[in-house]
Amino acid sequence: MDRPRILIADDHTLVAEAFRTLLEPEYQVIKLVADGRSLLTAAAELKPDAVLLDLGMPLLNGLDAGQELKKLLPKTKLIILTMNEDPDVASKALRHWASGYLLKKSAGIELKKAISEVLRGHSYVTPSIAQKLMDEFIRDPRPDRGKELTQRQRQVLQLLAEGRSMKEAAAVLDIAVRTIAFHKYRIMEDFGLKTNADLVRFALREHIISEN
Repeated sequence: MDRPRILIADDHTLVAEAFRTLLEPEYQVIKLVADGRSLLTAAAELKPDAVLLDLGMPLLNGLDAGQELKKLLPKTKLIILTMNEDPDVASKALRHWASGYLLKKSAGIELKKAISEVLRGHSYVTPSIAQKLMDEFIRDPRPDRGKELTQRQRQVLQLLAEGRSMKEAAAVLDIAVRTIAFHKYRIMEDFGLKTNADLVRFALREHIISEN
């Protein structure tokens, strides 16, 4: 029987290589990519059985890349492998598109177990995150109804927060500079942001960029 085909997305090359070494006896690791946009391109071309993705990737973060991937390849299983222990982030991803959520500090055997479970059609959440999700739900079972960024706003915010100019962001997204400006100032108005530094802090708080 053919080995399941895995695509790994992580901007830390040594980490991605270590995951490949760990998995290759049982799985076929078909490609390593280092940013969210490369992930979308590679996944569309290769159609893997499962994708392991980090959340803190450049150009397009894992949260937004995962959501795009789910629309693009609904049968591909998406497993988050991250250092982010925020239960709100885990809840949002698992609710919308992820089949698994693991921490990078997890043991290698847990990663193999997670992939096996997810490929069989189940979900897998690392135990410490699963407990946090349960605790959060018990405290407040209502879903968050606060104001949210649109998908395009998230894309624009990430590129600007990474230090790209409006012209550079427009080139990456293939849209007009004035459209970038419109989204930037709408975000600033809607969320009470005054400066570019506020934009960066807001992007960090929304987990659109990461500190490392």
